[in-house]
Amino acid sequence: MSTPPAATNSSRLQRRLGVSDAVFIGLGSMIGAGIFAAFAPAARAAGSGLLVGLAVAAVVAYCNATSSARLAARYPASGGTYVYGRERLGDFWGYLAGWGFIIGKTASCAAMALTAGAYAWPGHERPVAIAAVVALTAVNYVGIQKTAWLTRTIVALVLAVLAAVVVASFTGGHTDAARLELSGDASVGGVLQAAGLLFFAFAGYARIATLGEEVRDPRRTIPRAIPLALSITLVVYAAVATAVLAVLGPSGLAEATAPLADTVRAAGVPALAPVVRIGAAVAALGSLLALILGISRTTLAMARDRHLPHALAAVHPRFNVPHRAELAVGAVVVGLVSFADLRGAIGFSSFGVLAYYAIANAAAWTLAPGEGRPPRAVPVLGLAGCLLLAFSLPLSSTVSGAAVLAAGAVAYFVRRFVRRKAGR
Repeated sequence: MSTPPAATNSSRLQRRLGVSDAVFIGLGSMIGAGIFAAFAPAARAAGSGLLVGLAVAAVVAYCNATSSARLAARYPASGGTYVYGRERLGDFWGYLAGWGFIIGKTASCAAMALTAGAYAWPGHERPVAIAAVVALTAVNYVGIQKTAWLTRTIVALVLAVLAAVVVASFTGGHTDAARLELSGDASVGGVLQAAGLLFFAFAGYARIATLGEEVRDPRRTIPRAIPLALSITLVVYAAVATAVLAVLGPSGLAEATAPLADTVRAAGVPALAPVVRIGAAVAALGSLLALILGISRTTLAMARDRHLPHALAAVHPRFNVPHRAELAVGAVVVGLVSFADLRGAIGFSSFGVLAYYAIANAAAWTLAPGEGRPPRAVPVLGLAGCLLLAFSLPLSSTVSGAAVLAAGAVAYFVRRFVRRKAGR
């Protein structure tokens, strides 16, 4: 494969993050997004099969995480699968992965900002969301270490709130109807659609890979941090999903606008509901913080290779962050939250990110044994799972996601044609 131009000193990042920093950034991306945003639409799709859908999403996420970890150790640079696809499969596939990541995760940013607004100040979601995006873009702007510190604080608070929800659910009073409802039937199509929606919740470990250029000893740190973050998240999700289903039942969860707050009220602990609302807002802000971080690094990598405006490749001389990329991402997200639909953004985001990981698994398949290749079954199952879940999503999400990916592909070939005609 052709080697991209080396990053200049003005666009080079510094390695400051250790294993625990990387794990907390991954947790900050995952814990919050799914629990507070994806469980209700997933329950509408799968009903009593919600936990099965969660297990399917976790298996696909494990395969993706393993492939990503091996690739990140081999290519410890900002950009994640954009870099892996380019190096292993060719320039177009790397570009398509980067494009899918940026569009999918930008939609996630809008969803998380609106979630924070809905919990923090119901009825004033959009102004709160805009303020959150501006504030967290500023935090990212002043340095990766400050971002890692804030993410640790957010994750600790959210885990405490979720633990309180689980304890209240299993010790409070709730009806037997919810328990009986769990024995209902669930269709295979519904379970797969739920898994696709819940995959939105597991995709945060990509943030660890996209920060490859800022991690100390990446060949050791990234393969340790990604499975650790994913395993912790799966345990938390399974505990919370079981608790919520035990109290509300599948139909109650499907209709809930604030599932965890509704759960503690139904469990007989209404005083905990305001705490849960605060925890939900904080969790969404933690996800938003890490999302802006990851998107800006992929934007930086694509700008270095001139797939995006090269001006976005600049790194701030004092704060050592891709400041123009971060400001550009923040500006786009502010625009999106002005009109975005929260639930629709989840499906659209899942499609883009599943396409991203499909390319990651295809790239991992090409690794040689001496390059840290995972067991062959891992990338095969991961690739097949990504494609299956992507096309099991609601039709509107699949159509819109495929259309935007296709538009990106057309832009790539038009740009290449123009450059060839210009003799570049």
